[in-house]
Amino acid sequence: MRLVIARCQVDYAGRLTAHLPMAKRLLMVKADGSVLVHSDGGSYKPLNWMSPPCWLVEDAGVWTVENKAGERLIITLEEILHDSSHELGVDPGLVKDGVEAHLQELLAEHVTTLGDGWTLVRREFPTAIGPVDLMCRDSDGASVAVEIKRRGEIDGVEQLTRYLELLNRDPLLAPVTGVFAAQQIKPQARTLAEDRGIRCLTLDYDVLRGTDSAEFRLF
Repeated sequence: MRLVIARCQVDYAGRLTAHLPMAKRLLMVKADGSVLVHSDGGSYKPLNWMSPPCWLVEDAGVWTVENKAGERLIITLEEILHDSSHELGVDPGLVKDGVEAHLQELLAEHVTTLGDGWTLVRREFPTAIGPVDLMCRDSDGASVAVEIKRRGEIDGVEQLTRYLELLNRDPLLAPVTGVFAAQQIKPQARTLAEDRGIRCLTLDYDVLRGTDSAEFRLF
């Protein structure tokens, strides 16, 4: 990973346009090719970014990041305050707590709770950015990625969105849709998920543990 702190201006040109005026920011260039622009606020979310596959071209004072759709992120550098690169190695992935791990186990065992005729392809389906909790096929044979949380929040929706972006580049899997399953789903997370075409499923741990999957509540 490369970390650059710089006074910079950022312009995005694509399906829409966006402009960040000159200011000090953190620029992250990850090994997967993604480029993210962060400020010293706003928690984990970048101000702007370009997801892979994309290509970074560095000229004097200007970075141009372009993806295969022709969208461009243009970063104009006025002053570089720090520039370093670090080898992070292979990430071991997120270690789930007991409840989340058991929910995944139970839902894999009773996959038809997601829909009649559904089948399980694999638990912990591997991707370049981490494993998808469940990879399934619906009654029509279409691929569906399922992300399972104890508490469904926006970061979980973002995580599933990243998985879907990556999985849909694989012609053997695409099109891949998503299901966001949790014991409790925050309204903001539900709104974001539904806006992105992701189906939300509220899980009752006790019911799933002791009775048929027909007891699920689907919203």
